[in-house]
This record gives sequence, C-alpha cells and structure tokens, in this order.
Amino acid sequence: MPLYPPVSPRQQFHFPVDDRHSLYVEECGNPAGRPVVVLHGGPGGGCSPHLRRFFDPQHWRIILFDQRGAGRSTPPACLIDNTTEHLVADLERLREHLGIRRWMLFGGSWGATLALRYVSQYPQHVSAMVLRGIFLCRQQDLDWLYRPGGAGRLQPEGWAEFVAPLADVERDDPLPAWQRRLAASSGQPQLALAAVWAAWEARCSSVLPSQAVAQGFSRQALAMALIESHYFIHGGFLDGWPMPPPAAVLADIPGVIVHGRLDLVCPADQALALHKVWPGSDLQLVEGAGHSVLEPGIEAALLEAVSAMADLGARS
Repeated sequence: MPLYPPVSPRQQFHFPVDDRHSLYVEECGNPAGRPVVVLHGGPGGGCSPHLRRFFDPQHWRIILFDQRGAGRSTPPACLIDNTTEHLVADLERLREHLGIRRWMLFGGSWGATLALRYVSQYPQHVSAMVLRGIFLCRQQDLDWLYRPGGAGRLQPEGWAEFVAPLADVERDDPLPAWQRRLAASSGQPQLALAAVWAAWEARCSSVLPSQAVAQGFSRQALAMALIESHYFIHGGFLDGWPMPPPAAVLADIPGVIVHGRLDLVCPADQALALHKVWPGSDLQLVEGAGHSVLEPGIEAALLEAVSAMADLGARS
C-alpha cells in the first residue's frame, strides 16, 4: 500500500496559546471528514509534509501542528513555559478552537508520549489512536539512549562522538552536562553542539544508514537538542503521570501500536508494556525495522493501521 499522493494544506495559520507562544497549524483533506491530529516527535521535531500522506484526504480531516518551540511555531526553540503540561493544554485548546468533539491521535516517539499523556486527561475526546515507536519516557528509557551500557553498545562509534564534547567525569551521566552546555552556548558553538546531539539520535533511528533520516535530524537539530535536553533532564515533565497509563483510561479506545523490532531509540519492550494495558490495541512489531517513520516497514504498517481505523470508523 503506497503513501497517498502529496496534498497541500487547505488552511495554514498561527494559533496563539499564551502571550509568548504561537503554534503553526495546518489542515488538509476533507473539512467534513473524520478528524485526526498528528503529534510529531522530539520534542522539538516539528511536522513535515510527509506526515500528511498517511491519510486518505477524501476520508480524513487532517490536522498537523508544530508544538511549542518546534518547526514553524514561534518563538523558535524557546524553553520558557515549555513543558508537557503546556503541550497537553495547547492540544486541548486547539481541539476546542477547531470545533472538534473527538479526534484520532496519530503520533510517533515523543508524539506517542504526548498522545498517552493527553488521553490520560481527556479520554472523552479521543476516538482512536495510531501510535508508532512507543516512548514511555521512564528513567530506564532515557538511560537506554543517554547513558553508557544502552544503545551506545550497539552504536559505539556514534556514542563516542556523542560524549566527545564532555569531560571524562561527565560521561557516566551525559544528559545534565549536555543541557548545561547547550543552554550556556550561542551562535555557531551552539549549532555545532546541536549537530552532534542530532547525529546521535539519527544514527539510532534507522537500521541502515539513511541520508534522508540524517538530513531530517540536521534540519531540526537546534530545536531538538535544546528542547529534548530540557525535557529529559526533567523526566519529560510527566509529573507523576504513569507511563503507560492505567488500563481503565485506555479501555474504550481502539488503536494500533506500530513498533520496529530493531528500534534502538525506543526498544520494543515499551510497545509491549503499552499493549498489555491497552485492551483495544493491535500490536504490530515490524521485523527488520527501526525507529524512523521513513523505514519502509514502518511506513507500510502505519498506512495499514490508519486504513483499519478508517474502516472501523465507517462501521461504527
């Protein structure tokens, strides 16, 4: 099943959510169609035109937006008033602004984290979920990617490059040191640090080296490095919200979990942990695939998952 043809937005606008932040929002597809909102990764990653193409534009009302500080939202890479609580509130404000009663959540990696946090608070406004590359943002999940003994054992050259800017005494716990360096720098030195941060994540995101994946991370490097380090030293600002959410929250919500068997960013045990507490979920572990949405197996599984949710909606 191929991606749907490229589609242009019907409308694009900036949506002010407070006195400082304004979110870039776009809508594609059928204005009377079934609403779906796309939650991008990172945090700090931003949406791309590629993400529009998982949805039949005749069936879906497709909403994409860039979270605080990400993509075309303003101010760029801003950390002030930028927490998960703010992102959840922004998502709910956007739903109300668009006059949507219930929408499907489509998110990957951090976008899956944000979807799970949102549905924990607003299950009545979620019709279904298609989630990819599950990231539960527990300490063990952060340690896997950002401490020795995890993904670095499988990508030793990339890990050596990632910790190279740090002093030896900082390399057992790189996140705080990275956050301090990024926050204290500016201009070209900050951009150079951000490029190293993004290159580490890009290395872990695809099973085989991918220029397209590397370029995608490079384009978003500064916002991702600043915002991810800001979030992750605070445990994703989840503030005691359990991950995965309790089964009671997810009980009446249908959905599909798509996860690469060889995902180095988010090992597949996170997808299994979510599936165990989500009775209405279908778990699709994609053999030979990694983390990136550009992985062919992930792409195909997501298209099938969205199609299944469209059929389910048509029958309900």
